[in-house]
Amino acid sequence: MVIQPMIRSNICINSHPIGCAKETARQIAYVKEQKAKRGIKSVSEGGNGPKTVLVLGCSTGYGLGSRISAAFEYGADTIGVSFEKEATERKFGTPGWYNNLEFDKEAKAAGLKTATFNLDAFADETRARVIEEAKAWGRKFDLVIYSLASPVRVDPDTKVMYKSVIKPIGKTYSGAALDMMTGAITQASTEPAVDEEIANTVKVMGGEDWERWIKMLKEAGVLADGCRTLAYSYIGPELSHAIYRDGTIGEAKKDLEKRAGNIDSSLKEIGGAAYVSVNKGLVTRSSAVIPIISLYLGVLFKIMKKMGTHEGCVEQMERLFAERLFTGENSAAGKVPVDEANRIRIDDWELDPKVQAEVDKIMPSVTQENVAELVDLEGLRHDFLTINGFDVEGVDYSADIADMTKID
Repeated sequence: MVIQPMIRSNICINSHPIGCAKETARQIAYVKEQKAKRGIKSVSEGGNGPKTVLVLGCSTGYGLGSRISAAFEYGADTIGVSFEKEATERKFGTPGWYNNLEFDKEAKAAGLKTATFNLDAFADETRARVIEEAKAWGRKFDLVIYSLASPVRVDPDTKVMYKSVIKPIGKTYSGAALDMMTGAITQASTEPAVDEEIANTVKVMGGEDWERWIKMLKEAGVLADGCRTLAYSYIGPELSHAIYRDGTIGEAKKDLEKRAGNIDSSLKEIGGAAYVSVNKGLVTRSSAVIPIISLYLGVLFKIMKKMGTHEGCVEQMERLFAERLFTGENSAAGKVPVDEANRIRIDDWELDPKVQAEVDKIMPSVTQENVAELVDLEGLRHDFLTINGFDVEGVDYSADIADMTKID
């Protein structure tokens, strides 16, 4: 079967096994190059970086970038959790399923210990399985990354399923929407969320589950002294606040930040700490359907690439690890720079006043006639397709794929 991208309503609904694997391999190669440039020693080379890392939501985006950085820059053994659709010989799996296969293959080849669980990270049974594995390894986690982005969550106590929504609060939000594949600009509106939708979004994407993970891991005795945990968030520019930071997702992120304080207090007992890292805006599965976000990202990417400061997921996570977390002697855990709300800011290059001044100047002037000139359409399309293994360098997309479970 020859696999070409199937796009419906700005969402790519299939994936390419070889493309996903090659993109993961590219990210691994980038981190290895940075390791050499920075002169970082892995654990096996006598480095003092993370030794055993748990990544919740390990298969794509920031979670995958974090796991790659921990393993291939610092030599950490890792356990990853994500919930993916497995491939069969004739049916494709989700992109993360292939990404995990490639990560495990390369980690094992590098002599690193790795275990990846294709399980619901919100379930207590999954927590028990991870704890069991850590004890079987005879290890304790010195770093726990929380990078879940599921649209639904089943409460482990009540068994009630909650669904998140991306909506404004208080009033309808209208703005320009950019189709990343065609470059077409339309006006889109989103009705405000009702109270139940706000509460449900916080339940799914807030910090309740993160707090539960750390509590159970700590009680099970599988957190090392000095263990740190991170969750990821986004703030973005003021122009997107109505639909994001001040909307339902923003309420969830505020809950995440609040609960980070609770977790931090709990970890102080073992000399640990909890942080929320505020990251840069990137193309995701939801970006294309949120009014103003895709257009903003296209303008932002054009500006940041011109300035030489544009980063993707793995580039940000590598910088987060090397320049925020492990800055002590021989890459030991160092003092973490934070803002007034105790957040790590790796969105500093995006929110650079010079960058945002350019964004503010260009955004109002974008029209259908000049969109190709002012917006990084090529970059948006590439990022959109790459998430699912398409438009990846070195892949023959005309080749027949006989077995969808194979990545080479």
